Amino acid sequence: MTKESLLFIGDSITEWGRFEDPEKLGDSYVRLLHDYIQVTYPTKSYKIINKGIGGNRVTDLAARWEEDVIQQKPDIVSIYIGINDVWRQLDNPQMKQQVFHEQYKEIYRDLIEQVKEKTRAKIILLEPTVIEEVVSPKGNEMLKPYVEIVRELATEYETLLVPTHDLFLDYLKVGKYPLTTDGVHLTPAGNMLVAKAWLQVAKGIL
Repeated sequence: MTKESLLFIGDSITEWGRFEDPEKLGDSYVRLLHDYIQVTYPTKSYKIINKGIGGNRVTDLAARWEEDVIQQKPDIVSIYIGINDVWRQLDNPQMKQQVFHEQYKEIYRDLIEQVKEKTRAKIILLEPTVIEEVVSPKGNEMLKPYVEIVRELATEYETLLVPTHDLFLDYLKVGKYPLTTDGVHLTPAGNMLVAKAWLQVAKGIL
């Protein structure tokens, strides 16, 4: 039986423990999705691939895209990137915000186009989640343009979109259980929220 491969790529939110895990899946939302898919579709054959690397920005994904995505020949590519791009902007306040936004969009667009041109993979984009578990701190305000770019690209290229940013903000308005350990990296509950949202969007292509 040919295995259908699902490839997840991003930063530490995706990576989270994969290098220490014998199965190379880690403890992030990728692990939750792997386990759910395995027990929900026992007659099918899925290969789950985690290609998250901590600290990555969209420029880092571009540098390893050919090897870590295109050469893997995945059936589904799930992209979750943006938080570290905001940190870079915060670390370089002298540079115009528009420079960061344009670079992010241009490189992200190229990544999507490569997948479409070189593979048959379906594409799923995840919005960057939050920076601090407060609805409107500076970090989340600076995150908004990146979220909008992901939404625009999803519309432009007709990909699936997981609305993780709004889902996190909606939860923070009413929920009391922490979604992050430090304002960015996810608790088991945060990973569960991402996994649940991903499944709701992707169930039609599994």
